[in-house]
Amino acid sequence: MSIKSLGYIGVNATELGKWKDFACDVMGLEDTSASLGDETTHYYKMDDHPYRVFVQQAETDGLALCGWETNNQKGLDEVAAALSSAGVAFTWGDDATIAKRRVQNLLSFTDPAGNHHEAYWGVVSDFKALNSPQGVSGFVTGDQGLGHIVLPAPNFDETSNFFIDVLGFGLSDLMKLRFTPDPDEPVKRLWFMHCNRRHHSLGLLELPHPAGCVHVMTEVNNVDEVGLCNDRRIAADVKLTGTLGRHANDHMVSFYMQSPAGFDVEYGAEGRTIEEWDKYEVFESTVVSFWGHDFSVGHAD
Repeated sequence: MSIKSLGYIGVNATELGKWKDFACDVMGLEDTSASLGDETTHYYKMDDHPYRVFVQQAETDGLALCGWETNNQKGLDEVAAALSSAGVAFTWGDDATIAKRRVQNLLSFTDPAGNHHEAYWGVVSDFKALNSPQGVSGFVTGDQGLGHIVLPAPNFDETSNFFIDVLGFGLSDLMKLRFTPDPDEPVKRLWFMHCNRRHHSLGLLELPHPAGCVHVMTEVNNVDEVGLCNDRRIAADVKLTGTLGRHANDHMVSFYMQSPAGFDVEYGAEGRTIEEWDKYEVFESTVVSFWGHDFSVGHAD
């Protein structure tokens, strides 16, 4: 696989200040906009990369794009070749975009569900460690990337085939969901996919979503950091959308909260990694979690 990790995400925001409050005061990310940004784009750091999240001024709130990291130009060329062979249009980044993303080269494309993506290589970094304004000891990143993202995929077959057959993602596990007791409700598929040793870096849900994203997951070093973030969430009056629980697939202990963009942020610890995927057995789960993760709180007033 040429794509190695979820390297960054881009977010559209009608109010940049709301994102700064959420990213810094609640999530504990470091604002690096003074050295990287401008009046219309802000940057937030999680590790020794210059940023993992950028937020750009826009007329609507939502996910702008996913940035997928490759190891080098050869890896990026392999992504370009795979897209070309599949008849998928893509655009090489211009000098201004490459400089803004702080990388050596990139290309952009859109998946069959209309989600926007970039693939890139060669992060420009001064290797400064995270200086979290909330004292977060660190996020689990490195070769696992920034975390995982779950994207809407109403045209599920076409989109899932694209990520597996064209981009080379592997299937980790799957679910078949109904959101009501009605047996006549159509089943919605939810597939989780990997591109490194993190249990999954990408999820696809067979539903549209107005924010262009279901949720983004960030992982911290321990469960105490998860609890401290939840305390900050309460103090900041950020909406809880999923109670604390442990997932059955990736074993993450986490809770969910609503970001200013309208999609959720999962904040967790103790995520599962798979060192030998060729020995791993893909499974279908009939439960979301071993315990907890009550998502009905997200629909409460």
